[in-house]
Amino acid sequence: MDIIYLKDLRIDTVIGIYEWERRIKQTLTFDIEMAADTGKAAQSDSIDDTVSYEAVANRLTGYVGASEFELIETLAERVAGILLDEFKVRWCRVRLNKHGAVRGARDVGIIIERGSRD
Repeated sequence: MDIIYLKDLRIDTVIGIYEWERRIKQTLTFDIEMAADTGKAAQSDSIDDTVSYEAVANRLTGYVGASEFELIETLAERVAGILLDEFKVRWCRVRLNKHGAVRGARDVGIIIERGSRD
């Protein structure tokens, strides 16, 4: 299994359960890993034979930027669904970081894995 990844993808969105959070945009950071068979792309040297990380980044930036979820758990699940359904990856890991959500902690967030690594 090969892994295509995006690291430190920063997207501004409305997220949170508190009233003040619903009035501002916060920057979330995503690390995305996606299972892919890159052998065909390596042979053809064609973007059509692989998962385009640029297309993934653009899709997630648009989706997350327009979303207004309360929980990062919900957002992470929706992002994983986009990767599995729209980009046809077999497996993905989504690490979502909500910087500054807890006083005294540099990072807080969630990591989910969806799909099959077979």
